[in-house]
Amino acid sequence: MNTSEITIPRATGLLVIVVENSNPNGDPDQESDPRRRTHDNRGMITGVSFKRKVRDLVLRKEEPVWMKVAPELGIKKENEIWTYDGLEFDILERRDINRSEVNKLLNEDFEHFKRRFWDARVFGNTFLEEGVGDTIRAGVAQFGLAVSVSPVRVHRLTKTKMAPAESGKAQGQGPTRGMAPLAHRIVEHGVYAMPFFINPTGADGKRGTGCTARDIALLLNLIRYAYPHTKSDIRPLVEVHHAWYAEHEDELGSFSEFEFIKKLTPKRKGGDPEKPSVSGMPLEQQYDIPTALPRDGDYPFRGGLKNDKLYDLCIELPEWCDQLTR
Repeated sequence: MNTSEITIPRATGLLVIVVENSNPNGDPDQESDPRRRTHDNRGMITGVSFKRKVRDLVLRKEEPVWMKVAPELGIKKENEIWTYDGLEFDILERRDINRSEVNKLLNEDFEHFKRRFWDARVFGNTFLEEGVGDTIRAGVAQFGLAVSVSPVRVHRLTKTKMAPAESGKAQGQGPTRGMAPLAHRIVEHGVYAMPFFINPTGADGKRGTGCTARDIALLLNLIRYAYPHTKSDIRPLVEVHHAWYAEHEDELGSFSEFEFIKKLTPKRKGGDPEKPSVSGMPLEQQYDIPTALPRDGDYPFRGGLKNDKLYDLCIELPEWCDQLTR
C-alpha cells in the first residue's frame, strides 16, 4: 500500500496505569496532594497530565525517544526544523510559546498554524482568546480521566536537605533549616484505567486540525515511553502496564466504547473493591487484569473490531504504523 493512502482509523483504547509510591498527578487545589475523588477516595489522573508527558517527548528533540522514533517515521531534520512532507512537529502548549505570534498565525495563516504544531493537529487547540479567527476546538485524539480501580492511600512526608554551612550566620544566604513540611505526597499503590479515543472526524474540513495518519502513528509510538522517560523525584514508579487499542470496522464506529472499557478494566481481588492495594505485594495477587477481550460471542465485540484484533501498544503497533516506518 502507498503510505499516502493510509487514513486515520476510528479507534478506542484503554491505558492500564500502575502507580507505586509516586504522585501521578498532583492537585493544586489540595496543596499538590495526589488527585482523589471526594466521595470514594479513588485516585484520578487527568488526560491533560498524560498528554503533557507525550508533548514533552516531542518537545525534547535532542533526547533518545525522539531521536529513535522520529527517523523511523521518516521525520527528518532540515534547516534546524524536523519535518515530513511539509508538516512540522513543534509544540503549541509549551512555557516559552510566543502567544502573540500564535494568535497572528491563527488569524492570518491558519494553514501554516496547522502545519507547524503537532499537538494542535492531534489534540486540538486551547488558544480561545477573543478575536481569534478560524481555530481548532477539539482534536483527533482525546484522553479521558483515569480513575483508580480501588480507593488509594496517600502518604505525606516532610522533606529535608542539608542547609548551607553559612546559613543563619551574619550576612549568610539561604535557609537555616532544610525542611519542607509534608512536601512529599504520594499514592502508596494504585491501578488506574484511562480511556482514549481516536476520531478521524476532527481531522478534515474547514475547522479540521489537518491531522495525518503519521501524526497518530507518532502518538501511538510514544505512549509506551510517556512515564519512563519523564520520571521525576515525586513520580519515580508510574508505568503504562497495558495500552489496549482496537480499531472500529468503519469510521462511524462499530462497537460500544463503554463495553470495551468495562471489559478491559482491571478488578480488585479479595472480595472488597473498597480496600486500597499496597506496595510490596505482587500485582497479580491484588488485581485481576484482563489480557484479552472475552470470546463469548456477545455484542458488541462479535465482528466489531477491525480484523478481530486487539493490540497492546506497549508490545506492538497496528500494521499500518509499521508500513509508515518502512
